Amino acid sequence: MSERRNALGKGLEQLFSDDSMTFEELETTIVDEAKKNDEIVELDLSELRPNPYQPRKKFDEEALNELADSIKEHGVFQPIIVKKSIKGYEIVAGERRYRASKKLGLEKIPAIIKDFTDDEMMQISLLENLQRENLTSIEEAKAYKAIIDASNLTQEELAKKVGKSRSYITNILGLLTLPVSIQNDILENKISMGHARVLSKIEDEDKIKELANKVISEGLSVRELEDLVKEENVEKKVKVVRTTSDNSKYKIVERNLKEKLGSDVKVSNNKITIKFSSDKDLNRILEILDCNIED
Repeated sequence: MSERRNALGKGLEQLFSDDSMTFEELETTIVDEAKKNDEIVELDLSELRPNPYQPRKKFDEEALNELADSIKEHGVFQPIIVKKSIKGYEIVAGERRYRASKKLGLEKIPAIIKDFTDDEMMQISLLENLQRENLTSIEEAKAYKAIIDASNLTQEELAKKVGKSRSYITNILGLLTLPVSIQNDILENKISMGHARVLSKIEDEDKIKELANKVISEGLSVRELEDLVKEENVEKKVKVVRTTSDNSKYKIVERNLKEKLGSDVKVSNNKITIKFSSDKDLNRILEILDCNIED
């Protein structure tokens, strides 16, 4: 048991590194181990509780209905992963399968019971959603904050663990300083991450709301919003200036690009390299650059 847990711990550590395995690989490792040791059980849906660390707050009903149709025809294709709690079990991974099964009125679902710590539950839930690209920017920001608060990580340490730049973590956490009404607009996809990043740097809350309404009602692009902020000379929050011993022009360009794009950027040999972690992340960068790609 101890050896298996140590191996799993290494898997989690690898999952939180720059060149990590994917969540699917970790899940496959857990499922294969459970199959080999005959540890897959049938649990009553009534005994299951959602993961308290689940960062996703909104579930796409249409997607859930499609998953329910698939389960109705083929059954649950992959057992969910749970942890024993005081009353029943808490879902570590597979909440969509659980919700779709409930829609169908099923009584039982295949499951694997694992003795995860609360910190591991939080990390797995975050990575499942991040790597499967299901979170809104606000949900992602709240997930990062929860990890920082629970694990006492610095933004720099968290950035390395999730393969993001420090400025990306700083920028997305800055969204949590926005008025709640604006955060709700982001949750409902009325305002993009690019727009929200611009708004989060503005000092006056009333001005933030005014500009957010313009974005929604007039369909402003991120570039148009940035231009409007400059034209109206909107007061921005005081920015902390970080000094560096290397004042080369390339380092300054790198730093400014990292700040603007929220991604790791390298400038060398007459070449600019911008790192992105997924198609969703690439689209975010293209939106900030106001670059429209037609199919």
